[in-house]
Amino acid sequence: MKKILLFLFLGAVSFTAYSCDNDDDTVVQGTDYDTINQSFDISPSFTRVDDNLYRWTDDFNSPLVQSDMVLIYMQVGTDGGSPIWKLLPYTRYVGNANNDAVDYIYEFSKFAATININSSAGFSLTANPSYYQNKNFRVLILPANGTGTGGAKAAKGSAVDYNDYKSVIKYYNIDESKIKTK
Repeated sequence: MKKILLFLFLGAVSFTAYSCDNDDDTVVQGTDYDTINQSFDISPSFTRVDDNLYRWTDDFNSPLVQSDMVLIYMQVGTDGGSPIWKLLPYTRYVGNANNDAVDYIYEFSKFAATININSSAGFSLTANPSYYQNKNFRVLILPANGTGTGGAKAAKGSAVDYNDYKSVIKYYNIDESKIKTK
């Protein structure tokens, strides 16, 4: 009788150990209440710092969460009526004999964003206002804390290419029809 109980006990333990499998690839999608994307378009008026540097700075309506990130894209043209966006920093070569360049650079803090436009030493932005006037930019404030939609996808190994504007919009589920001009 003791041998039968021993075999029954071992059989139950073996069955339990075999049936407890933790390889569950099912992802449960819940409602994400803490991931908030903010997006807006700007056509800033740049302030002259010197002949080769123009700057625009704007405060955010409310401070960013420490883990948020800011991406700024510049419209560099259109394709079939749709804007073409390039992630800053972006360098545009003037095409002159000196191979001068104009750099579009941004930086941000918890409280504000800044766009700097600077040119090569021999190329005057003041004399060439088309490089800083009537420029359109799209500012995306995205969650980067690893929670919410973006973090869940990144954890699965499908990181987004931030240089590809359309990939970013798709990845963060941004509705372009709701992007307002600031």
